[in-house]
Amino acid sequence: MNVSAPLDQVKGVGEKTGAQFEAAGIHTVNDLITFLPRAYEDFSHVTSIADVKPGKQTIKARCEKIATRPVRRGLRITTATLADETGKLQAVWFNQPYRETQLKSGEEFYFSGEFEFNYNKYQLTNPSAEKVSEMPVQTDRILPTYRAIHGLKTPLVRKILNELRPLMTMLPETLPLSLVKSEKLASHSEALLGMHFPETIDDITKAKERIGFEELFALLLASQLNRIENAKLKGWLIPFEQSIVKAFVAQLPFELTGAQRIAAWDILQDFEKEIPMSRLLQGDVGSGKTVVAGLAARQAAHEGFQTAIMTPTEILASQHAETLNKLLSPFGVKVGLLTGSVKGKARETLYTAIANGDVDVVVGTHALIQSTVHFHRLGFVVIDEQHRFGVNQRQALLSKSEHMPHLLAMTATPIPRSLALTVYGELDVSVLNELPKNRKPIATKIWSPNSRPQLYGLIDEQLSQGRQAYVICSLIDNNPDNELKSVEAEFKRLNQKEFKHRRIGLLHGKLKSAEKEAVMGQFAAGELDILVSTTVVEVGVDVPNATVILIEDADRFGLAQLHQLRGRVGRSSFQSYCYLMVSSSKAPSQRLKEVEKSNDGFYLAEVDLRLRGPGEIYGRAQHGELNLQVASLADTKLIARAQKAAKAFVSSGDDLLQYKQLHRDVEHYQRLTTLN
Repeated sequence: MNVSAPLDQVKGVGEKTGAQFEAAGIHTVNDLITFLPRAYEDFSHVTSIADVKPGKQTIKARCEKIATRPVRRGLRITTATLADETGKLQAVWFNQPYRETQLKSGEEFYFSGEFEFNYNKYQLTNPSAEKVSEMPVQTDRILPTYRAIHGLKTPLVRKILNELRPLMTMLPETLPLSLVKSEKLASHSEALLGMHFPETIDDITKAKERIGFEELFALLLASQLNRIENAKLKGWLIPFEQSIVKAFVAQLPFELTGAQRIAAWDILQDFEKEIPMSRLLQGDVGSGKTVVAGLAARQAAHEGFQTAIMTPTEILASQHAETLNKLLSPFGVKVGLLTGSVKGKARETLYTAIANGDVDVVVGTHALIQSTVHFHRLGFVVIDEQHRFGVNQRQALLSKSEHMPHLLAMTATPIPRSLALTVYGELDVSVLNELPKNRKPIATKIWSPNSRPQLYGLIDEQLSQGRQAYVICSLIDNNPDNELKSVEAEFKRLNQKEFKHRRIGLLHGKLKSAEKEAVMGQFAAGELDILVSTTVVEVGVDVPNATVILIEDADRFGLAQLHQLRGRVGRSSFQSYCYLMVSSSKAPSQRLKEVEKSNDGFYLAEVDLRLRGPGEIYGRAQHGELNLQVASLADTKLIARAQKAAKAFVSSGDDLLQYKQLHRDVEHYQRLTTLN
């Protein structure tokens, strides 16, 4: 038996069992032994019912009676009376009607769950149930539970893993032995045994440390190797001309912040190197990233190089093109806009102008990466909201030049430091952490639905002063099974009731591009007082006169998304307000409290990572593709250890090819994270 053997060669895996594993994507022995538990049930301390106390408890009992009843649409409650020789207690499960069939046998089970005071009585809530007959005779066991993919049940996974236990004890090491010793890590074999068959909590801790370290080490090593590869590329040398930059800065209608000056200088210095720049510019909403990109594009145009700026939406592309045209046209720099809306003769004319070099800066959406677009001399590529693009889309744009262009990736979603080190490790990072001088912090407040009339009064007060407001809802169509505010129903209601004396517009993703542009144009021109919208306004809509944003069902949004939405206001010297309307009168979540107390996107990004995990922060690559089953991108100490080890490995000249699994993981990450 070896790790690459198909599962059907393992004792106990018949046709039916094999099909279940296949459906869950587990095909080989290696797939199964690296399918790690999602949690553990501690059956090492079994309490008699008479001694049960509030908190996490495990009891051994029989089910005396059990019943399931519907409470409201979509919710069924199963209640049971559990008994042992010392007494009885109540157990309750929410939406788990299968418990009836499972427990009616009268057999003994281990029940493990939270014993708490609920609905005016103490009860065991949502406990797991393990048949005593299916567990070893001794009860001092910590049992792993596994993700139920396609109906795959934990007992089955445990049973087959038990057959593979002898194989696991003989698995060879996957990391350099010197590294395992210097970092005082468990061996590869010990770590897998500790995950699947732990005898103590300490076994799980050591196993997680080893596997988490290995996952991060592979990711950071890929990053180091990508940096080395990038350094071998030949790019365009764009010399720094002080007079050009000074003239650009002098004609700005505002003063650059210190952070903008430092970021611009970082970019201009990178331009003077033949190694192509790979830089991430991260700045909070409204911190002025477009101006920094514009300054660099001005320098590039002076030396005869074109700039391509790719954005995820037409609204954002139009806005960037308009801003850059104002900044660059006084110097004779031509700006073009290429989106799906540019059609027919206008599109053909623009294609020709780009190919001839008559356009210096081309702003566009995915339209920029089509095979019909040919650049004359592309030297600088800017990818805005870069996490919304896949690796292939970024590469398609970079490949439209005979040399590798300088790359600036921009994001308005501040990235936690630990994530910047790992996923973006091959990039140099510039940070815009200052807001322009005349900006005031946005006043943020959580509101309960009971106080709605008072809130509408405050919003109307702002509208009476000539300001404008956003109302954000999360759904487009009204769904009777869902209590979330629908954008169309809210638009209709506000028009007929509270704000019938105001001009209201409607914006959502199902509108055609031309309709979206028209509504946004009206709002930007001050022809609408209120814009009722979905989150399509999340990125890049800039209306300085809008000072109020009301986010309905704010508790249903992610922290980073709430901060992005809040950034639609506070874009002028007027005091701005963000109102977070919760969906019920329950106490607000920690996430909402954090948004209420802080305007600092970098602080909130760290909180978001802690509360929610990396998830979408990386974008299209998806957290799943990072293959991190154990490592947390919020674990800065383990990241620092893995980074130091990765640098040492590269310096040592050790041959990566001799570590087959590590080599495969590193290759995967090199393809996934590289921007070039």
